[in-house]
Amino acid sequence: MSMRDDALTVLRATSRTFTIPISRLPSPLCEAVMSGYLCLRAIDQVEDHSTLDNQTKAFLLRSISRVLQTDFSAAGFHAALSEHGSLLEEVTLRIGDWALLAPPVIAPRIWESTATMAERMASWAENGWTIRTEVDLDRYTFGVAGSVGLLLSDLWAWHNGTQTNRVQAVGFGRGLQAVNILRNRMDDLERGVNFFPPGWNEANMYAYADRQLTLADAYTNALPPGPVYEFCSIPLALARATLTARAQGEEKLTRDAVHHIVEEALKGGR
Repeated sequence: MSMRDDALTVLRATSRTFTIPISRLPSPLCEAVMSGYLCLRAIDQVEDHSTLDNQTKAFLLRSISRVLQTDFSAAGFHAALSEHGSLLEEVTLRIGDWALLAPPVIAPRIWESTATMAERMASWAENGWTIRTEVDLDRYTFGVAGSVGLLLSDLWAWHNGTQTNRVQAVGFGRGLQAVNILRNRMDDLERGVNFFPPGWNEANMYAYADRQLTLADAYTNALPPGPVYEFCSIPLALARATLTARAQGEEKLTRDAVHHIVEEALKGGR
């Protein structure tokens, strides 16, 4: 099995939202986006781990960041993760493989984004993800998602020169993250994390997500027809549908609903 096929297998096991749009991207953009997604998912799994304490999370995240910024070797990643390897998922343990999946000319941009996000996640872990104001929420959603929108914009430009509005790119990432915060609300509270600023309820977070998704709509609609437009339109359609479902009292989208939304998004590709 090639590394690309191996990565697709792990991708299918970690995300039903992004498997289809990533797999439909042309090579070598597919490999670059898949590399970025799996690297970021690797550190996300550390941040969200159910049994690791916050100090250990911060240590692991900073260790990953340090390897990405320095020797970038299999031995470096093994040393960084081995002590807690039995607790970590495959997507995290194999971050070195995912980082090398990207074409060499663009891989360092993915490494930089992953290393920077890991450092930010480490800081948030250390302070217990304390969100006191909407500004704190903006900082968090930028650090773990808005910056992903900027990375994607850089990948589109590298691939074929596509230029995008970078403020809208941040909104694209922030909007998807805000929907995730709503969707994962109970799980987060169970692990002692509250991303809602004091005094906020679901209606406040819904409004925040909607404002960001309005930017995401503009970002996506400005893209040229083709697989990059499809890539952005699918998770955006799922995010919008999730907000609607929650407003109607449904906890999450059904698998059938997800398939229908994806099919409709693909039919609407320009």
